[in-house]
Amino acid sequence: MQMIPLVLAVIVALEHYYILYLEMFQTTSTKAQQAFGLDKEFLSDERVQTLFKNQGLYNGFLATGILWGAFFASNSWAVVTFFISCVVVAAVYGGLTSSKSILLKQGVPAIITLVTLIIFR
Repeated sequence: MQMIPLVLAVIVALEHYYILYLEMFQTTSTKAQQAFGLDKEFLSDERVQTLFKNQGLYNGFLATGILWGAFFASNSWAVVTFFISCVVVAAVYGGLTSSKSILLKQGVPAIITLVTLIIFR
């Protein structure tokens, strides 16, 4: 895999590990409140915490898939392209159903990465 898409893919993976960290381990923190636009009372609800931890796990799967594809898969381009495409789809869905900022914060880096994967194939 070429260097530019590789670096961008790693950045997208790191972003999703950070989201995992917020959703699974820092659910009620000030950073999580700011990132998700939700108040501490809401985030303290046990049901919300369960949902957030589940989402965090999925973000971890995306990040791990990207890194596995980038560094260990025999067809790294195909694997990374698949997982980055999953991030794009999730960001578009999140932007349409939850908050437009998701499209900007998660979608734009993934879309740029996807474009570079195609250009530098």
